[in-house]
Amino acid sequence: MNEIICPHCKKAFKIDEAGYADILKQVRNREFEQALHDRLEAAEKEKFSAVELAQEKTKSELRTEFVKLQKEMSELQSVKNAEIAKLQSKLESTEIEKKLALTEATNKIQKERDELANKLQSKDTEAKLLESSLKNKYETELKSKDEMIAYYKDMKAKLSTKMVGETLEQHCEYEFNSLRATAFQNAYFEKDNDASDGTKGDYIYRENDQSGAEIISIMFEMKNEGDETATKHKNEDFLAKLDADRKKKSCEYAVLVTLLESQNELYNGGIVDMSHKYPKMYVIRPQFFIPIISVLRNAALNSMTYKNELAAVRAQNIDITNFEENIEDFKTAFGKNYELAGRRFSEAIDGIDKTIKQLEKTKAALVSSENNLRLANNKAQDLTIKKLTSSNPTMQQKFEDLKG
Repeated sequence: MNEIICPHCKKAFKIDEAGYADILKQVRNREFEQALHDRLEAAEKEKFSAVELAQEKTKSELRTEFVKLQKEMSELQSVKNAEIAKLQSKLESTEIEKKLALTEATNKIQKERDELANKLQSKDTEAKLLESSLKNKYETELKSKDEMIAYYKDMKAKLSTKMVGETLEQHCEYEFNSLRATAFQNAYFEKDNDASDGTKGDYIYRENDQSGAEIISIMFEMKNEGDETATKHKNEDFLAKLDADRKKKSCEYAVLVTLLESQNELYNGGIVDMSHKYPKMYVIRPQFFIPIISVLRNAALNSMTYKNELAAVRAQNIDITNFEENIEDFKTAFGKNYELAGRRFSEAIDGIDKTIKQLEKTKAALVSSENNLRLANNKAQDLTIKKLTSSNPTMQQKFEDLKG
């Protein structure tokens, strides 16, 4: 019998083994059920907490995804709006460009129309002004020629033949001297008084540059005659003599200033080039005396520029030629040295080849000697007293005696 104290009333009572076992079984069942119940409640709480946590996490992810989708939708909407605005702007600019192009084309056509109208009007005005100017010019020139003809006729009637020629020379000299100080500061224009070769010209014009180099030289001949002269000369009658005087006095150009053949339109038209008969020769009227000097002088100045440039180019060509010659000399010397070095190199290569061949022969001889020594050594290893005395009874007896 077992004694048990009640936990509630604190009284002791006795119970047999069967009752104790029954009570113990009940207690154990209750403890198991209580533990199971506690476990189930804890599992339920964990399940509920997990579900809440999962719901919270899902809600958070859904919120994040929703915010992201809203952001993407907003960006897409912004892009869409920007594209729409861009297309609208492009459409508006296209319309504006069309309007501007139309306006510009219209203005251009109107401007061209106005310009053509103005040009047409100005052309008419210019034509009228030109007609009036030419008319006045020719009337003035005709009047001047008539006055000059009358002047020369009156002068010819008063002067002798020699005086007429001298008056033409004086006229040209006066024209030149009036411009000498301003236009011809470095020029020489004097009468040709050197008749040592039998003939001489009338005037010689020479001009030098600042360095003293001659720019141009002209031999002048002045010819005139009175109306009362019985024998009428032609300009070509004096060209051969003028060309000879030019050559004797080493002048570049020859110019005949003439009043001969006053009715000849060829000479009255202006400066006449006679280079087809005599080189660098011209025939002029007195009014073209200064212009012919200016024309020939400007041409000579231009040619001087070209001559200086040509001289510089020639000097450069000489430098280039000298440079090329130096290059050729260097190439020749280098070629010789290269050829000599090549020969030396070939000789050295041949020597090396010969040495290699000799060394190969020596190697072969040494290899052969090694083989012979190896064979000799092999033979020496095989050599025994028995073999040496096999066919020599005397030596066999000697060795037998030594053994004994």
